[in-house]
Amino acid sequence: MTTPDLLRFLDFWEARWASLPPGATPAERRQHLETIARDMRLPTPPGVRTDEEHRIDSAGGPVRVRLFRPDRHGAHPALIYMHGGAWMQGSPETQWDVTARLADWAGLTVISVDYALAPEHPFPAAYLQVLSVIRWTFANAARLGLDPGRIAIGGDSAGGNLAAVTALTARDEGLSLAAQLLIYPSCDFDHTRPSCVENAEGPLLRVSGMAATNAMYCPDVTQLRTDPRITPLAAESHAGLPPTYVALAHNDPLRDSGRAYAEALEAAGVELTLDPGEGLIHGYLRALPFCPACEGSLRRMAGWLTRTVG
Repeated sequence: MTTPDLLRFLDFWEARWASLPPGATPAERRQHLETIARDMRLPTPPGVRTDEEHRIDSAGGPVRVRLFRPDRHGAHPALIYMHGGAWMQGSPETQWDVTARLADWAGLTVISVDYALAPEHPFPAAYLQVLSVIRWTFANAARLGLDPGRIAIGGDSAGGNLAAVTALTARDEGLSLAAQLLIYPSCDFDHTRPSCVENAEGPLLRVSGMAATNAMYCPDVTQLRTDPRITPLAAESHAGLPPTYVALAHNDPLRDSGRAYAEALEAAGVELTLDPGEGLIHGYLRALPFCPACEGSLRRMAGWLTRTVG
């Protein structure tokens, strides 16, 4: 059963999207999401600075990051964060409410990544950009006022996927991430899982549109399913990854994909915290202005980050 407050959010959300003409291009959808997110944005917590940006070179092209810094003294822990949006829309600005609150509640600097979007920039552009942001963060920690021993990674939905796959590469390169936060992540592309059947019509995410969306990111179906740089469940080993928090949403087609990844991590000896997200839907963090249960979930994530890297 869906948390009742989310039903009010869904009415609002669907009404806003109904104004977008049928057949809108990815670029038009992006702009529409930016407008909705800007209109919904909550006040930024006092003491969180949001005006610092950097541009980082990468093999996938230059990438912008926006920093959300709490008013704290000393070297900060950090969270490198990737927004959701099916690899084709979203930005640090559309996830502003989430990153500003994680910075405030967990007392860490959030590095929010404006990675390249499909279909104009398919795999591996975003993967290469996020990997470069990880390397840049470690290399510049002192200059940025960060503690290199307390750098975490995270993201929601497609951003959770990017966090998971780049955490695997960071492990292999000897970059010691301190934690990973995966929020309703896409961890494989098996659309026959029970959660895909139970929640085929969403809300917010529909199984019928997944294949076309995934093809914009990676048109090679075999690579999509087997390349661990796209499907973290396909990695040969999940050992040696940092402590991980997986936040699921019970009424989400991706629920069992995230659960399968959590089980793979636990089997590999990774310290795991799993939030089942009872009553919640895919993308529920967009409903923060409507739903106390969504805020409660984000506060649990912040508390875990404080205990793990704070």
